[in-house]
Amino acid sequence: MAEPLAYFLTWTTYGTWLPGDARRWVDKKGSAEAPYRQGDSERLAVARRRMKQAAVCLDAASRQLVEAAIRETCRYKGWPLHALNVRSNHVHVVMTAQGERPERIMTSLKAWASRRLNQAARRGRWWTRHGSTRYITSPASLAQAVQYVVNQ
Repeated sequence: MAEPLAYFLTWTTYGTWLPGDARRWVDKKGSAEAPYRQGDSERLAVARRRMKQAAVCLDAASRQLVEAAIRETCRYKGWPLHALNVRSNHVHVVMTAQGERPERIMTSLKAWASRRLNQAARRGRWWTRHGSTRYITSPASLAQAVQYVVNQ
């Protein structure tokens, strides 16, 4: 497989998009062809009971800290950042990192953002485990991803 042009990474804050959510959710044990599942109120209730802390919603100051940490990490690592949008309950990043696996990139970005947030306000978990890692293989797909992150 050829090296992707870029990655479109998305992850959510802790507890804000649980298994069973009505907005659809990814079943990690599901098939690759149909990983998304419809809402399931019983599964959602179980997931809520298992939470170890309250759900995390980022306020404006926290969103700025996360954005600064991601920009700084990308600059330090030499990863071109094409688009970034830090929302109250999720983060979108479109970036290039030749020779790097997207899962490792996302882990690094989440870790540095967590460090920055922890310096400002001590807390438990900030993020859900893993997230979405999409490969961008064409200039047209890159432009679409950037458009989505910046304007939607």
